[in-house]
Amino acid sequence: MDYDAIVIGAGHAGIEASLALARLGKKTLMITQNLDAIGRLSCNPAVGGLAKGNIVREIDALGGEMAHLIDHTMIQYRVLNKRRGPAVQAPRAQADKFSYHRLAKETLENQQNLYIFQDTVVDIVIDAKSSSITAVKTERGHEISAPVVVLTTGTFMEGKIFIGDYMAVSGRLGEPAAIGLGTALRKKGFSVDRLKTGTPARVRGSSIDFSKMELQMGDENMLPFSFDYDQINRPSLPCYIAFTNENTHRIITDNIHRSPLYSGQIVGKGPRYCPSIEDKVVRFPDRERHQIFVEPEGIGTQEYYLNGLSSSLPEDVQRDYIHSIPGLEEAQIMRPAYAVEYDYLDPTDLFPSLESKIVSNLFIAGQTNGTSGYEEAGCQGLIAGINAARKLENEKPLILDRTEAYTGVLIDDLVTKGTKEPYRMFTSRAEYRLNLRHDSADQRLTPYAYSIGLQSQKAMDRLSRKVEQIDMVKTLLDTRKIGKKPISALLKQADTTLDTVADEVPELKSFDKSVLYQVELDIKYSGYIQRQERQVQRHLKMEKIVIPSDFDYDALDGLSSEAVEKFKAIRPKSLGQAGRISGVRNSDMAVLMVVLSKSDKVNNGSKKADTDN
Repeated sequence: MDYDAIVIGAGHAGIEASLALARLGKKTLMITQNLDAIGRLSCNPAVGGLAKGNIVREIDALGGEMAHLIDHTMIQYRVLNKRRGPAVQAPRAQADKFSYHRLAKETLENQQNLYIFQDTVVDIVIDAKSSSITAVKTERGHEISAPVVVLTTGTFMEGKIFIGDYMAVSGRLGEPAAIGLGTALRKKGFSVDRLKTGTPARVRGSSIDFSKMELQMGDENMLPFSFDYDQINRPSLPCYIAFTNENTHRIITDNIHRSPLYSGQIVGKGPRYCPSIEDKVVRFPDRERHQIFVEPEGIGTQEYYLNGLSSSLPEDVQRDYIHSIPGLEEAQIMRPAYAVEYDYLDPTDLFPSLESKIVSNLFIAGQTNGTSGYEEAGCQGLIAGINAARKLENEKPLILDRTEAYTGVLIDDLVTKGTKEPYRMFTSRAEYRLNLRHDSADQRLTPYAYSIGLQSQKAMDRLSRKVEQIDMVKTLLDTRKIGKKPISALLKQADTTLDTVADEVPELKSFDKSVLYQVELDIKYSGYIQRQERQVQRHLKMEKIVIPSDFDYDALDGLSSEAVEKFKAIRPKSLGQAGRISGVRNSDMAVLMVVLSKSDKVNNGSKKADTDN
């Protein structure tokens, strides 16, 4: 084999997969169409947000790179939902777009065991006997071999962009699509479909009248995403909020027939939770205005991103509706908005390890699996890279449970339920979100990364010190009283915080702020956390009931035909996963539970007999 592993694509999934493989000692080749587009923030140059910020911290805890990249390139930082509960709070940072890309490229180039090659993969080579991938073929005629391959093509596989009547074969404006691979995979039996996403226009900052907009400053203290750092010292730039109006909506409505979304040119389904401005106007005709976030693309550029104005309307219409917005009357459009349609693969054809069920040793991650967002792509790439390395070592894959990480929720949703629209992570998708707070990602996941080889002893020592400090602070608050009540009991009251009792416990000043933050949340929400822990135990009980890979669903009386069809297609690993498959009824689960329980008793009896003998 030419390499131990090949990674196709250099977006956020490709970056994490390549670095994980190389850091685990595998000779890895990353193949990308354009070395100058590595780690591009194609849409909004921001990282984090609700649930997404949690994922970035999970990537960091598992030994990934995204948190380091944003920590070194952020130009504004905010914690979202500060006034709400801890389960739905999350960090978000605006990035310097060009610095992020440059640092990502430098990180890859300086990584030992990692080789980077500019070309376009157009086909894969499969061994007929083993149904395993053995090599990839490129546009320029190279055939490069490796025993494992990670596919992370993003929006480039058979990509097309649309601006009114204009259509081009591209993955991004000005960048050619990866043509051939999607067709080749269809011929090899992969289930391939189309999705759509989009991006707004970029306008020149000097042509914007910011005095007509609401100022949106970041938090005074920039906090790191990575657990490796204590603080961030970087310049902070303001963002702004503008609003559409009746005239904006009239311009869009009068020209809606010119949108490829409504003319039938675009067949792929777009993101439900990030619709284009024409979608918003059509779907919410009673709304008098829509909010637009005007955000800088970086320190060394005049480009501003109009978050909320994604569109595929013609450029003359874009110009007119942008100029109808207060503050943007004279805005100079530097890049137009456009929609992009691309091929994606059905994620239910994957095992929870992200390995393909169709072709062994092929791992698939990122938007290729139907997700939307840098963070969702990054965590998949990291897990795919880890599991590709473990496959080479004949080790069991790392599969995170829904109770352990948003990453686990995301992958379980994809492989169990699939998706027909771009999948975006939300806190509401996680049943156990109190367990998945961004501040505790290191406690949940760093031990996994250490055992695999992606975290150092230094990281484990830091984690041990943090856990010790948490225990010390909790003991201090349990024993120190105000009046007759322990401070820990007072903290459960809504109007009491560590700040309000700080004078009574001067020792708290010697502890890290991150420790105090976590202790306060642990105590204040302890009742909810205990209740969720009971739910977690019930969930884990269902996950422990394993379904054999060769289980014969056809032989089972009482299952609905839909359940049989879906069980055979998805091949759930456990009773818990079986229950999360769309269309499976309670009666199907009852039948399956009875049979598996009997089987488990038989197996346990056999094990006991063997032990007795």
